[in-house]
Amino acid sequence: MRPRDADRPVILSCGDPSGVGPELAARAWEHFGARLPFVWIGDPSHLPRGTKVREIERASDAVTHASAGLPVLPHAFPAAAIPGQPDPANAKSVVDVIARGVDLVMRGEGVALTTAPINKKALHDGAGFAFPGHTEFLAHLAGVERVVMMLASSRSTPPLRVVPATIHIALRDVPEAFTPQLLRDTVRITAEGLRRDFALDTPRIAVAGLNPHAGEGGAMGSEEGDWIADTIAGLREEGYALAGPLPADTLFHERARQGYDAAICAYHDQALIPIKTLDFDGGVNVTLGLPFIRTSPDHGTAYDIAGQGRANPASLIAALEMASRMGAARRA
Repeated sequence: MRPRDADRPVILSCGDPSGVGPELAARAWEHFGARLPFVWIGDPSHLPRGTKVREIERASDAVTHASAGLPVLPHAFPAAAIPGQPDPANAKSVVDVIARGVDLVMRGEGVALTTAPINKKALHDGAGFAFPGHTEFLAHLAGVERVVMMLASSRSTPPLRVVPATIHIALRDVPEAFTPQLLRDTVRITAEGLRRDFALDTPRIAVAGLNPHAGEGGAMGSEEGDWIADTIAGLREEGYALAGPLPADTLFHERARQGYDAAICAYHDQALIPIKTLDFDGGVNVTLGLPFIRTSPDHGTAYDIAGQGRANPASLIAALEMASRMGAARRA
């Protein structure tokens, strides 16, 4: 039987146990206690020594036991976790934990999935992980062809949400990859996600140009005039509230951010530099287009500081908070 909404916690996958994920999970529980119940899936022996742990059998038990300790759905790993030194023997278990988290949220046992950082090379070397990253693996598990990555900060004023239409590709490959169809898909998925998970009935979306000054009438590039403006016009006719193409260099100051709910950018750095500048520690990675809610902290495994108690939990805390809020918006 599907648990009541009040009994569904956020599911937190452990990520790479040799990174900062386990210590950040413990810090997040210390921050929230029972105020925001979440359940950590992983090997309890990988958590920092002294962490208060409450092992549970069902995800819904986290709601009633969160005050006693970090709720944990145990998942045995074959090897110990040595900070900063990923063990290939643990790679398959890392992947299995992600799949287990997806299964729980797909079955309605959790309100959302938050994923701790993984190292793609470590998973490839140890388990033959064939996906470019977390997001592509989640889309595969959910049977979804196309998803959208959004980085969001609720700590900046006004809030900033950015979407890179192309992501982890070389800059020289962006003009070919950034196509009318990709822009249309990105706008549609972004708008639906903002409506469903952020309670924005008519989301306002700004689209950045590809070239400096949005091409400046063709003097600095022709894509804006060749197809970007026409594609945006066609989407407006479908009912989307769009502005653009706009110069990226004037899109992210405080007054400009008041005019939109999310900005779609042509490439990775065009989107990520502003949000990391405004809120380096508190940005959240959100995957739109999945049949479930997924958030993650906007940082990696941080092997260089793992196990030293220096890792900042702000981004994981923000990711869990955003997952909970998105779950409430989706239920409304």
